[in-house]
Amino acid sequence: MIGDLREQSVCSEVVDRHFDEVYQLAADMGGAGYIFTGENDADIMHNSATINLNIADRCHKRNIKRVFYSSSACMYPAYNQEDPDNPNCAEHSAYPAAPDSEYGWEKLFSERLFLAYNRNHGMTNRVARYHNIFGPEGTWDGGKEKAPAAICRKVAMAANNSEIEIWGDGEQTRSFLFVDECVEGTLRLTRSQFEGPVNIGSEEMVTINQLVDIVAQISGKTIHKNHIPGPIGVRGRNSDNRLIEEKLGWSPSQTLTAGLEKTYEWIEMQVRLQEQRKAA
Repeated sequence: MIGDLREQSVCSEVVDRHFDEVYQLAADMGGAGYIFTGENDADIMHNSATINLNIADRCHKRNIKRVFYSSSACMYPAYNQEDPDNPNCAEHSAYPAAPDSEYGWEKLFSERLFLAYNRNHGMTNRVARYHNIFGPEGTWDGGKEKAPAAICRKVAMAANNSEIEIWGDGEQTRSFLFVDECVEGTLRLTRSQFEGPVNIGSEEMVTINQLVDIVAQISGKTIHKNHIPGPIGVRGRNSDNRLIEEKLGWSPSQTLTAGLEKTYEWIEMQVRLQEQRKAA
């Protein structure tokens, strides 16, 4: 079913079935160019909060006890992510709260919303904080794509021995989790006795410059970086997987390169198809 979850009637119709689990992944989100400019703050907060309020309420009233909610590492305090080499994203570091964006503030609110439904309505909702999920079939152009997809697209469109634009100096750090492992962690958490919040992400931290180099190597091209002004978010971020290992006995294991190889192949195909349609 395709519908607008901001509408209560749509949410009611969606969940009016015999579900044991509901996975609430929907949000108004995008990459740094969408989240950090400030131009979309009202839409981001209104749209995502409305969706979460609707889903939590309708699932409770339909007596669906277990909802998985995908929060984000963007809810962590900006003051703990100023050192690109030593970010602190342990789950207990979330407070005092100071997310770097309105997107992060809404995620923090909605975490508390679903956990409040656990306490007040006897639900068994589960909350995970996703760290930069990527993979084939994700958004790869149009302004809402995130760093792995944007870089794969730029490299795929670039000629050999040419340059692509990178926002900032490229020394900001992140970790990126391939979608298959995200699904595995999500299912394990949802069906566990632990409510969270817990990080679901990779601990393989790289700079954006290193990310470009990996994609360039996969493509077989020599790519030069043209660093330009642009929104970059916090200086450093990495998943801390100690809690998920303790509570679920699991953490992601696939390398970043392995996931990027699959993602680049798919995005390169989309670029070629787009060029063919323009030429037709």
